Order: sequence, then structure tokens, then C-alpha cells
Amino acid sequence: MKSIRLGVLGVGGMGAHHAKTVLDGKVHGLELAAVCDLNVAAFKLAPDLPRFTDSEALLDAGLVDAVLIATPHYAHTTLGIAALKRGLHVLVEKPISVHKMDAERLVAAHRGKKQVFAAMFNQRTDAQFMKVRELVCNGSLGEIRRMSWIVTDWFRSDAYYASGSWRATWEGEGGGVLLNQCPHQLDLLQWIFGMPARVRAFCRFGRYHRIAVEDDVTAYLEFPNGATGVFVTTTGELPGTNRLEIAAENGRLILEGGKIEFLRNEIPTTKYCRTTARLMGAPPTWNIAIPVSSAMWGGQHQLVLQNFADAILEGKPLIAPASEGGRSVELGNAMLLSTWLDRTIELPMDGRLFARELQKRIRAERATKKKGRGPRR
Repeated sequence: MKSIRLGVLGVGGMGAHHAKTVLDGKVHGLELAAVCDLNVAAFKLAPDLPRFTDSEALLDAGLVDAVLIATPHYAHTTLGIAALKRGLHVLVEKPISVHKMDAERLVAAHRGKKQVFAAMFNQRTDAQFMKVRELVCNGSLGEIRRMSWIVTDWFRSDAYYASGSWRATWEGEGGGVLLNQCPHQLDLLQWIFGMPARVRAFCRFGRYHRIAVEDDVTAYLEFPNGATGVFVTTTGELPGTNRLEIAAENGRLILEGGKIEFLRNEIPTTKYCRTTARLMGAPPTWNIAIPVSSAMWGGQHQLVLQNFADAILEGKPLIAPASEGGRSVELGNAMLLSTWLDRTIELPMDGRLFARELQKRIRAERATKKKGRGPRR
């Protein structure tokens, strides 16, 4: 196979961006072969290509070897399963599914070893996050004691939420900032630190916007090794912050504004705590500025697309296997479930319990719409 015929399901926002990247010849080995969208106005992007308004029709047309799924969230699961069952290679936008049970169903549908199944977690290509992960995984920081990530630079206006009827609804989107903006950070969190053992979260729904879903989150995490973490995000602050801080045996690392600063201890924390040389005070430290590649943001979506093609044509390892996508889904679900039930959630989380709680909110949302009332005015 010299090139892969790609079909894009959903050519609205991100789907159109990905389709144009392929159309412009920026991804070696990929050619855009067909597009599908319910909105026929979206077809102006590729007027000369086969166009479909029915996804199943595109999947059955024999025109594509692979699909990129960039539809509203719930369809990621159903379309992903349908494509995988037909033997197609699949690249799915984030999140791979709305909730844990759907994510498990989707991943279980991937059975062919030669069938490539990837997720669009493009921020894994950022040099800054790659470097932080390297320092954590290779032991440079020593054992992690605490992490704190404040991600409040996701500001969105009411006009943004009103731009689509599916947005910011339990039935259409499945959640708010945790399902739309923050899957990237939730993925990076587990990619760098691993999954926590427990989550206690406090989500606020429609705090800053006229919406039913969460737009403000503060979560406390406990990891298997005893380390703790705090994760804070919102779409209602301006200007926002994006600051990752890690306290570890060998010092403190801060990532902010594309710069990594490591305040390294001369003596590891635990060893210094046990010394009798001093009654109080901190050990000497060195302030180390860790260089990050000039191409800090990495290849982003284009690199993930290229990696997808290379995995199909050359067997290269994936940057973001879809099998890992369920972890960020579970983290976001656990934060919502902790708030709904007002208690700590143990991980692995009960996916059935979350699905039931989500359905309660979908039913309430439908009832509100029938009465002509709702969060939006």
C-alpha cells in the first residue's frame, strides 16, 4: 500500500482542520478519499470528493482504508465500533468516548493486530510535556510526593456554548470542561504520573455560564505510592493560568509559560529529614533551567496524523494508542461522579454506576426541555 485512503467523519470544526491538512499534502502517505457530515454546507471543503450524509454508507462504500472520527462525542463510540468491525484503521478525536463503559466497548472492538487504532492526543507531541514525562519516568526527580496542575486558560463565552445545540448538554456532549477542553490535560496527567487510586472532586455546574454541565472543577487525587495531587480547571476565568508544579524527593519542578524550572536539592528530601546535622531549615538547592526544544509545541495534529499513517504503512509505534484513551475518560468521569455522590471515588471506577448517574441527568434535561425551560436563556 503506497498511500492510505482516508475518510473523515464529521467535517465541522476539527474535522475540517484535519481534512485540510491532508488535502494540502502535509501528511505523507495519506490521501483524502471521502467526507461525511450531516451538514451539507460543510462539503465546500472538498467539493470534488465523494460526499456522504450517512456514515454507514461511507463505511460500506469501499472507498477508504481508514477513517478519522471528528463527530460530536457520543458518536465516537458507535462509529468507531462500526469502522473497526469493517476492518478499517481508525483515528478518533478526543475524548474517545463520553463514559468509561462506552470507552471499554470501543476498545474491545479493536481485535486485529494489523489494524491501527489511535487517538488524537496531540499534546503528547509538545516538547515541554515530553521533557517533564522523561524527568519523571527516568527518576531524575526522585519519588513524586505531590503534583498540582492549574489549567484555567480555557475561557469560553456564552456565545461559544450557544454555537451548537449539542454543546454543554448531558445528552449532546456528555459534560463540559472535563469532556471538551480538558481531555488533553487529563491524558497528560495519567501519561506522566500514572492513574490515581482515589479521586475526590468538587465540580460546579453552570457557575459562569448558562449551561447545565460543569464549567469549574477542583479535584484532589491520591496515587498508589502515597503521592497527592490537585487538578483545577474552568472555562470561566480570564486571564487564565496553566501551571504544573511537582514536588519530589530531589526538588521542585515548575512548568509554566513554556519554561521548565527545576529547583534541585543537594540532598534528597527524605535523607535530609532524617539528618541530625541541623534542627531546621532546607538543604542547599540549585536552580536549574531545563532547556526545551525550540519547536516547543511539537507537530501537534499534523504529527499525530503522520504517525497514524506511518503506523499503518511501516508499523511504527503510535504516539497515542486509543487503548490508552479510556484513562482520561475515567478520570473525568470519576470527578463528576465524586461530585454527584459527594464522596471519594476509588479507581478503577464502577462504569455502570457512572452510566446510570449520567442517564438520570439526561432524563432531567429532556424533561426540562419539554417544559420549555433550561439553563440557556
